[in-house]
Amino acid sequence: MMKRLLAVVLAVATVGALTTGTPASASSSFSSSSFSPPSPSLGPNVTIFDPSMPVADIQAKLDATWAKQVDNEMGTDRYAFLFKPGTYGTDAHPLQVKVGYYTEIAGLGANPGDVVINGKVEVYNRCTEGGGTSNCLALVNFWRTIANLTIHVNALGQDGCRSTANFWAVSQAVSMRRVNVTNGTLSLMDYCTAGPQYASGGFIADSTLPSVTNGSQQQWLTRNSSVASWSNGVWNQVFAGVSGAPDESAFPNPPYTTLATNPTSREKPYLFVDGAGKWNVRAPSAAHNTSGVSYANGMTPGRTLPLSSFFVAKPSDPEWLINANLLLGKNLLLTPGVYNIDQSLVVLHPNQVVLGLGHATLTAVNGATPLKVASVPGVIVAGVTIDAGLKESKVLLQVGLTRGGISSAANPTTLNDVYFRVGGPHVGKTDTALQVNSDNVLIDHTWVWRADHGVEGFTDTQRWNTNTGRYGAVINGDNVTATGLFVEHFQKYNTVWNGNGGTTILYQNELPYDPPTQADWMNGSVEGYAGYKVGDKVKTHSLYGAGVYVFNQNNPAIHTENGFEVPSRPGVKLHHIMTVNLSAGVIDHVVNGVGEAADTTKVGAPVFITDYPAS
Repeated sequence: MMKRLLAVVLAVATVGALTTGTPASASSSFSSSSFSPPSPSLGPNVTIFDPSMPVADIQAKLDATWAKQVDNEMGTDRYAFLFKPGTYGTDAHPLQVKVGYYTEIAGLGANPGDVVINGKVEVYNRCTEGGGTSNCLALVNFWRTIANLTIHVNALGQDGCRSTANFWAVSQAVSMRRVNVTNGTLSLMDYCTAGPQYASGGFIADSTLPSVTNGSQQQWLTRNSSVASWSNGVWNQVFAGVSGAPDESAFPNPPYTTLATNPTSREKPYLFVDGAGKWNVRAPSAAHNTSGVSYANGMTPGRTLPLSSFFVAKPSDPEWLINANLLLGKNLLLTPGVYNIDQSLVVLHPNQVVLGLGHATLTAVNGATPLKVASVPGVIVAGVTIDAGLKESKVLLQVGLTRGGISSAANPTTLNDVYFRVGGPHVGKTDTALQVNSDNVLIDHTWVWRADHGVEGFTDTQRWNTNTGRYGAVINGDNVTATGLFVEHFQKYNTVWNGNGGTTILYQNELPYDPPTQADWMNGSVEGYAGYKVGDKVKTHSLYGAGVYVFNQNNPAIHTENGFEVPSRPGVKLHHIMTVNLSAGVIDHVVNGVGEAADTTKVGAPVFITDYPAS
């Protein structure tokens, strides 16, 4: 097998040498001042806009895709819309962008100010009941991205309510990164539709924002940003390294958790077009104990990688071809679509970048682990969704093929916007979704989801035995940091943290909705599994701003003993944690037998603990 793979690599290298050079005849045809390199071929579902294009044409293209994607929650279509540097929309004809499922809106400038949307970029509530407006909410507004641009809010032509804010009513698996909103208000809920208007996001990083209306958002992480003001909070509202963040001293009313600096960060890689028209990917450097945006003093620190250093993959490419390019040391750009993976893609080299566009999705086939990362430093995996398949996979993403290995605190392997699904669009089975064996890893925004709903055609009782996922995230490495860890509905521990020196900043969890009986939800003699488990041998661990929610809709009589379970020692510290009942089932205690029960006498009313152990 190795000989065959090496032969393939040599063939790929030879073909590359024969086809990637500039022909001699071409060198004399164009001068650097008269030739702008053409846009690369990024597949049929990537649209590249130029500011010279008519606003009406851009609007029509965006509107047509939104109409396809607004209700396409479990579909296979994936889209990316990329804007070259310039201004889009005018004062008289603003560009109004609505973002549907599996859609990425991103600027191609070196900095967010290089692309300006004069208008809005928005997500509204979805309304059910036959397309009417009697039940409008954002609780399932998943899987969409906005990045690297400036919004000059212009609501011309919108009705009175819609003109009051730029609406971004989203929930899990949605990121806003490197976005500057220059005026008006950013609302994280859509209050212009009929109730109940619930939302369950969300994540903002590296952004400069005006007044923010939190509204009905249940939990949110904002990091390395600035805000003019922030209104209210529902359950977990967490800020790390944010200028203008609210003070946390009145916790839990309001429920703010505020860190003056963010201990570890690395911004997500992004495509940009330079002054000569060449396409590149900027791979930001890691930073420690920072606040504010990464580009305050110029371009975000990091490496500029020419697009030619990437293998640009499409869903029809075989795994051996992708792996051969990875083995050669190429970076990997996954164009939008669904990739069926029956042989693991393996990242072996330090500092390699795997970047997905338009929520590129790797689906496990025949029990494969779709993506493995070797125990090396500096790898970045970003913008990738990983789905379980019909046959059980042991793991969906393995970071570190063995425990330990080579790592670097200054150059951590990083996951930005990496999402996981077990069920939903189809049957899914895995033992563990995310397994981290390496030390010094940064998990920067993930949603690890065993589906509580989908199009598989199951009742909730059938789902328990068909869409199987035992563990969401298992962290074995030391000195792992998670900023924005969302893990939901797994059938044993949602998160197990076995490594020392771990830090989590915002943790959101819903326990599984669907255990049929208490006997199905037992951890030995203990009733249920905690939503967040720190291993018994762990000596140091820090958790900031965390919630575990219960909604045992299959059997409301089911109990879970603790929301959090941790070793009782001074080095393990939990700050601002809570449990809450969503209307069915009971969590008896918040942590280690401490805290009142989250039962049906307190529906929607969290049980908070400020610090554990108490200071």
